[in-house]
Amino acid sequence: MGADMSMPKGSNTPVPSTALRVELGWRSGPGVPDADASALLLVAGKVRSDGDFVFYNQPAHSSGAVRHEGKRTTGGRVTDTLLADLARVEGTVERIVLAASADGGSFGQVPDLYIEVTDAATGQVVARFDNPGATVETAFVLGEFYRRQGGWKFRAVGQGYSSGLEGLATDFGITVDEPQHAAPAAAQAPAATPPRPAAAPASPPAAPSAPATQPVRLSKVTLTKAAPSVSLAKQGGTSGAMRVNLNWQMRTQLPGWGSRWGGRGDLDLDLCALYELTDGRKGVVQALGNAFGSLHRPPYIHLDGDDRTGAAASGENLTINLDHKHDFRRILVFVTLYEGASSFAGLHATVTLQPQHGAPIEFSLDECTVASPVCALALITNTGGDLIVQREARYLVPERGSSPQRTMDRAYGWGMNWTPGRK
Repeated sequence: MGADMSMPKGSNTPVPSTALRVELGWRSGPGVPDADASALLLVAGKVRSDGDFVFYNQPAHSSGAVRHEGKRTTGGRVTDTLLADLARVEGTVERIVLAASADGGSFGQVPDLYIEVTDAATGQVVARFDNPGATVETAFVLGEFYRRQGGWKFRAVGQGYSSGLEGLATDFGITVDEPQHAAPAAAQAPAATPPRPAAAPASPPAAPSAPATQPVRLSKVTLTKAAPSVSLAKQGGTSGAMRVNLNWQMRTQLPGWGSRWGGRGDLDLDLCALYELTDGRKGVVQALGNAFGSLHRPPYIHLDGDDRTGAAASGENLTINLDHKHDFRRILVFVTLYEGASSFAGLHATVTLQPQHGAPIEFSLDECTVASPVCALALITNTGGDLIVQREARYLVPERGSSPQRTMDRAYGWGMNWTPGRK
């Protein structure tokens, strides 16, 4: 079908049994809530286990058939993408529900909402459903893949739910770890006709401590200027590995930059961390000088590699071992421009801290308005045995002859000696 041909609600179309990219998109702007794409793999209308729910906190299905690829922002539009390789879907799975949840509002406040399915290999549009008519709904099923006569079809569903978000997930057999005061499932208000779909829950601001079992945690925390800090313990992030991810895209094409998606040829951002341990040791984890750190011995921080793309599925990552949280006095996560540009101007970046056993913590960087090659992202401080994450989003301008690392050290009083390095 042509890219401009939108399906009517309730209609269906055959799709190839191959790798398909599922893009949820909308127009951003003041007062527009964030939205998150998700997928539920169903057998007889239910998930077999919590692992059949693919979303931002559980980004890959164990079969490898469905994964959450993440968000991009460009030209005033936001997309959140799933990849569904229909050839790899287990034979018992009959349907894959494609849902979305609104974070901080309802879908009536999300303009130009659509779902588009493309062939991942060729980029050809095979199905598209626009403007499903949302009003007060905070969760929405936009479409579904289902088996028919040995192949697969896509149905434009357009069914929304106005309350009881985690209850909706529970209806499909998902065990949800959420506060008990959430709206009951009985308050749901589904629209008409298509077979009853599942919807991904929206994101309450807080999550309780984890019970003995390990249910799916749907909450996430967004740090802002007004609410810049959060306790890891209160979010359940008290042990295991915590992944820190920096994801970026170019907001505009600027002279001296690489491609608009983050300089796949030229732009090189480096995620780094200054650390101070409780025994007084200090240091830096960074690609420069191959100082990648270690997860299981001091400093218990490891840089996963050096990515030069900023691609949604990867970006720059470092991992912090929360099993050793009492060994940390403070950790400052920051990013430097190694090459490809002289300043962060025109860059849109998102920072996500994903504890193994807790809600993800995310925030965006402010627009850079100074000639800055280095930005403090987050300061993690040991306070009474708990780790407090503070959003910094602070651009610094080095003095002449001073490195970005030395500039960061001075701004936060780390007190280390610096020599030139290379990678």
